Amino acid sequence: MPRPTPPDERAIARRRQVGERIRHVREQHNMPQREVCERFGIDIATCSRIEQGHTSALLDTLIRIADAIGTEVHELTRIG
Repeated sequence: MPRPTPPDERAIARRRQVGERIRHVREQHNMPQREVCERFGIDIATCSRIEQGHTSALLDTLIRIADAIGTEVHELTRIG
């Protein structure tokens, strides 16, 4: 099976923007990272990697994060 192509620089930059947006929205809702992670059942290291843009979040994960914060997915992904 062929290995997936690594993301290009534009994709990496966008992933970081989404992570920054997630952190910004979470902080606007006065929610500590740990609380969000506990609410949607993921470890804090994974939350941190998503917010730092080191890893991409699946759509299902974005939905769970939005639900935990009490916002809509489009608020987490609005960049640019």
